[in-house]
Amino acid sequence: MRSSTLKMTEGSILRNLIMFAVPILIGNIFQQLYNVADTAIIGNILGDRAFAAVGAAAPVSGLIIGFAGGLTNGFAVIIARFFGANDTERLKKAVALTYVLSAVIALVLTVISLLTLHPLMAALQTPDEIIADTESYMGVILLFSCVTIAYNMLAGMMRAVGNTRAPLYFLIISVFVNIALDFLFVSGFGMGVAGAAYATVISQAVSVCLCFVYAVKKCGFLVFDRSYFEMNRNLLADLSMTGLSMGLMYAIVSVGSVILQGAVNSLGTATITAHTAARKIDDIFMITLGTISMASSTFASQNYGAGNIDRVKTGIKYSIFLAFGWSAFSVLCAVLFRVPLISALTGTADETVIETASQYIIINISFYFVLGILLVLRSSLQGVGRKLVPVCGSGIELIMKVIAAAVVAPQLGYFGICILEPAIWTVCAVIVLIDYAVFIRKAEAEHGILGSRRVSKRNAV
Repeated sequence: MRSSTLKMTEGSILRNLIMFAVPILIGNIFQQLYNVADTAIIGNILGDRAFAAVGAAAPVSGLIIGFAGGLTNGFAVIIARFFGANDTERLKKAVALTYVLSAVIALVLTVISLLTLHPLMAALQTPDEIIADTESYMGVILLFSCVTIAYNMLAGMMRAVGNTRAPLYFLIISVFVNIALDFLFVSGFGMGVAGAAYATVISQAVSVCLCFVYAVKKCGFLVFDRSYFEMNRNLLADLSMTGLSMGLMYAIVSVGSVILQGAVNSLGTATITAHTAARKIDDIFMITLGTISMASSTFASQNYGAGNIDRVKTGIKYSIFLAFGWSAFSVLCAVLFRVPLISALTGTADETVIETASQYIIINISFYFVLGILLVLRSSLQGVGRKLVPVCGSGIELIMKVIAAAVVAPQLGYFGICILEPAIWTVCAVIVLIDYAVFIRKAEAEHGILGSRRVSKRNAV
């Protein structure tokens, strides 16, 4: 058990964060290769129209899968808290309930998403020339969304106990399977965009099987054990509320992206192509910020469970410093390499597409310093059980995106869409900073350590 877990309640804080984050970062990079491989192969083999079809599908896929992923991450937060507190009994009970809740989520989301797919794509003003391909791609992804949920659940539980290497290894294998199947289905079998979707689903299924086999052999306490299954109301409520709060946070953000995609769709296929390319490149740079925030969340959850408030604070501080360093690097890369990245991803030489995508990349990535603060604090506050403010902040984001789609985009065009998210990040960062200050004051008072500094200089670095 020791070799398959990482206890972050002891030892060097910075070292723990880095050891936890690096495998997740590598894994997230490979996870992005799923989407990048799909879009790049589609763009270069099938052309701009098919590329735009997959791009138009991305926000809807993000809404469904993001909500499910947020739920399973919420369950993992509770597991991490019990792990940090050395409460093996409640940890195993939480694991058992996590399997049941994840199965219910998979069934409900699959049915609802398939029933609402066509009306939703029509409501988003998806252009007639790409809507058939968009629905073909999304239909496959949503039909097998249970596979994605299963992987998120298993990987989330492993990360909750500090094991980030095993999910990484299995993800790398599945990415190479995905790329091979992309070429086979799209080019070899001529299956079009649906072939790329099937390649993604099959490769994810491979990672699920590998994760489960590993969990059985190395992390037996993370495998469903009927002897620990009981309908404990308090535990069920804790899992459900934490899962729902994180799921809603992701979903609200994704709903805003779906609404914003409707505004992008109304600007034509060329703008959709540019926006898809820009978002993919933006996502590649953003994964490191997401990784840092995930590490901060698990670190905060484990140490909060152990009552180590000073370690929680120091971990958050170091996480923000790491986020700032990555933000500076991202801005430099965006300025120097955005044009070749856009051309390589889309396979297009259209100057309008390249200029439009460049505008989005430069504006968004320049505000990564603000986004880093927002992501680290929002995830860490979820990790210590602060549910309301992160969700409310996401609600504000949704409202601003609705306003932008209805008012800003028609007036300012694509530039209005480009400046929207940086404005949202700034507002939400202020909100979570205030909530973080409230949490720290309350937590220190409750633990009777106001003004104390229990983390030694040796352990801090």
